[in-house]
Amino acid sequence: MRFLSGLLATGLLTGLTLAADGKFTLTGENTKVEFTGTKPEGKHDGGFKKVVGAVTLTGTDPATTRIEVTIDTNSLWSDDPKLTGHLKSPDFFDVKTNPNSKFVSSKVEKDGANYKVTGELTLNGKKKEISFPATITTAGGALKLDSEFKINKGDFGMNYGKGKISDDVTIKVKIDAK
Repeated sequence: MRFLSGLLATGLLTGLTLAADGKFTLTGENTKVEFTGTKPEGKHDGGFKKVVGAVTLTGTDPATTRIEVTIDTNSLWSDDPKLTGHLKSPDFFDVKTNPNSKFVSSKVEKDGANYKVTGELTLNGKKKEISFPATITTAGGALKLDSEFKINKGDFGMNYGKGKISDDVTIKVKIDAK
C-alpha cells in the first residue's frame, strides 16, 4: 500500500492510504474540545489547548470511525484567569492528580442524517460510558467531525457548587483533520 504524507498544522498525517483506509492524527491544532458551564448569573466558556490522538476509519464510511484522544488537563483555559486556576484545582479537574483525560470510542452508528458516537470517557479519574450525536464527513482525504452535547459534571466527581452551578456542562468537539 502506498501512503500519502504531509504536514498537518503541527502534526504529521500518518497512515492515510490511497485505498481510503485512514488514520488521522489529532492535535490541538486540528481538534478543538471546548466547554460551557452555566449558573443563574451567566456562563463561562473554556477548553483545552493540548490534545493528542488518532481517528481511524475503513474506507469512507463514517460508521467505521474509531476515536482515541487524550487531553492534557493542565492545558485548560477559560474566559476568566481566576476561574482557570479554580478549574485546575481539586474542586474540578484536579490536574495534579489527573493530568490527562481520555476518550476511546467503542462504536459509531448511523442516527438519521448524523451519527451517534459511544465510548468511554475518563475525566477527573472517573470512567463513564457516554454517547453523543456527531456530524461526520469524509471527503478528499479529510475527516471532519462536529458535535455538541452535555455531560453531568457530578458523574465525574465534580460536585463543587452543587445547586449554584449547573451540573450539566455543554461540550463542543470539532475535528478538521487532513
